[in-house]
Parts: sequence; structure tokens; C-alpha cells
Amino acid sequence: MKKISLEATIDNIKQLDGAAMAKARKRQDMLTKPAGSLGRLEDISVQLAGILGQAVPKIREKVVILAAGDHGVAADGVSAYPQEVTAQMVMNFLQGGAAINVLARHVGARVVIIDAGVATAIPSHTDLISLRIGRGTASMAKGPAMSPEQARRCIEEGIAIATKEIEKGADMVGTGDMGIGNTTAASAITSVICGKTPLKVTGLGTGISEEQRKHKARIIEQAIEKNRIDPGDGLDVLAKVGGFEIGVLAGVILGTAALRKVVVLDGFISGAAGLIAYTLCPRVKEYIIAAHLSVEQGHISALKHLGLEPLFDLRMRLGEGTGAALAMTIIEGAARCLAEMATFGEAGVSEKG
Repeated sequence: MKKISLEATIDNIKQLDGAAMAKARKRQDMLTKPAGSLGRLEDISVQLAGILGQAVPKIREKVVILAAGDHGVAADGVSAYPQEVTAQMVMNFLQGGAAINVLARHVGARVVIIDAGVATAIPSHTDLISLRIGRGTASMAKGPAMSPEQARRCIEEGIAIATKEIEKGADMVGTGDMGIGNTTAASAITSVICGKTPLKVTGLGTGISEEQRKHKARIIEQAIEKNRIDPGDGLDVLAKVGGFEIGVLAGVILGTAALRKVVVLDGFISGAAGLIAYTLCPRVKEYIIAAHLSVEQGHISALKHLGLEPLFDLRMRLGEGTGAALAMTIIEGAARCLAEMATFGEAGVSEKG
């Protein structure tokens, strides 16, 4: 894949197309409904117009980019599941048997599966992009999770993958993740960037007990104290307490925005990737639609920091891009209402007096 630098990508993330948005809003006001009666669907359609640069935006293809990676901090007792589950789930994704596969089929989205840095070797597969930036990260509790060079590579690989998928025709890109221990990394990122205590943004992850949650928060606190992180430097945060899959997703977000396409942000892990991307380029948030509110308690802090309001709350916490896939139907519905509803004049319906 063609390498695209982080700096060039950030330079290409521009403001939304104001003229297209004004035209979309004007058309919304002419459609056969009381003004504002479709609520957020109207706002979404206008945002889509600004992102895509089309007064009447149309979504062609949809894709969920799912990155998997392992975390050295898993050895510190932060998860209910053993690390080998990451590789086992990647195989499940490739075989089409996971929740994201079902929901992607349901909404007509493709799933792109990436081995960003799984500890266990995964057999080669035609549908697997094998980056293997490392065999899992190092434990953040003992030092940096990865090198600065690995952090940059994660992001630039994500940019390249998003670019390739958009060149294939994707207008809407969802983020998905898999990785035992990655809620610990997401909590650490959220704590550092949002200025919250680890306990405030640390949840139950894969189903740990309350005592294990407190232990997990203490491990994060230890990692933050050990690593001397610059909260204003997304690359430094990623290198010190992040994960390979989180870095790849941050790159996917940036790369999608640079090409003026729609980012659909999944749950907590994706939210952490969004924080990294936002810290590197605040303009990126205009291209993001937050799918849902995760049960993971740090997710709301991440979304507030990003200034994003989720579309729904189904008490989900699976990850994989499942929330993003479901949200795609709402977003596409918003675009189709703007494009396909008749105006008052076209339908011969009297307007408000």
C-alpha cells in the first residue's frame, strides 16, 4: 500500500463544505414535513453534505475496518479472558461467525480485518491484512507500550488502509477493534487526554469484578506515573499507553477525513482512537459521527471531549465495529430522506401558512 505521511494527511483535513451544507439545509426546509420534524436525521444529512461536498449527499459503499492487537498489560491481570482469545477471534472474523460479520451483512457493509499486532501467529488468509507491527505491545505498567516509530507506523498504516478502501468506493468508514486488554489501553488514553482519574474512566471490560476493576485502575495509574506522558501529543500518548490496533484506527479516522468521507465511530476503543486523532488534528471531529454510547464508563468522557453526541444507547460494549455497523443504517437513512423525499412543490402539498 502507498505510504502517506501523517503530516500530509493532517494538512489535507479541511473545513466542511459550507456551501453544500447551506444547500442541503435549504432543501430540508422544502421537504414535505414540518421543519425540524426529522430531528437529528436532518442535522446528519447536512453534516454529510459538508463532508462529501454534495448538496444532496449519496452513500455508495460502506466498510468497517476492524483492527486487532494484543497488549502486554494483559499479563497484569486486567482481563477476564486469556490473550490467545485475540487470535481466535480474528479467525472467527475471517470465517464470518462474529457479531460484526452478522451485522455487516445485515447493513450491506464490507469488513476489512487487520492484524495490527496480535501476539499469537495467525495463518495467512486472503482476507487478512497482516501488519504485525509487534507481537503485542509491551506492558504500559513497566514502560512505554511501544516505540515512537511504532506509534507513527500504526497511524500511517491506518491512513493507507483507509485510502485504499476509499479508492475502492467507500463513502462511509466504520471503526472496529479486537484485543484482550484493550479497554485498559483505552482507559489510560482517556484518562490522560481527558484529564480524568483512571478509576473514573475504567470499566468492567470483558466482565471483571469490581475488585478487579479497581486493580485495573491502579495498573493504569502506575502506567501514567511511570511514563511521563504529554497529553497534548497524540503520538506520545499512543506510544506510552496505547495499542497497535488503536493507533491503526486513529490513522483510519484521519485518512478518511483527509479524503472527505464519513467516519462512523464505534464504542470505547474507537473512542480512544478518536481522542488520539483529535489530539493530532482537532478538525477531524467534524467528519465523525458517533454511533453509540458504550456501557464502558470512560466512553462518555471521550465523547464529551470530542464534542460528539452518540446516535443511540443499546447498552452495548462488544466493540468489533458492531455499533458502527448499526449506525450506518441511520446515517444512510438520513441521506436518503434528503435525496428522495418530495418537496412541497413537487408533491402539490400546501406549505405552512
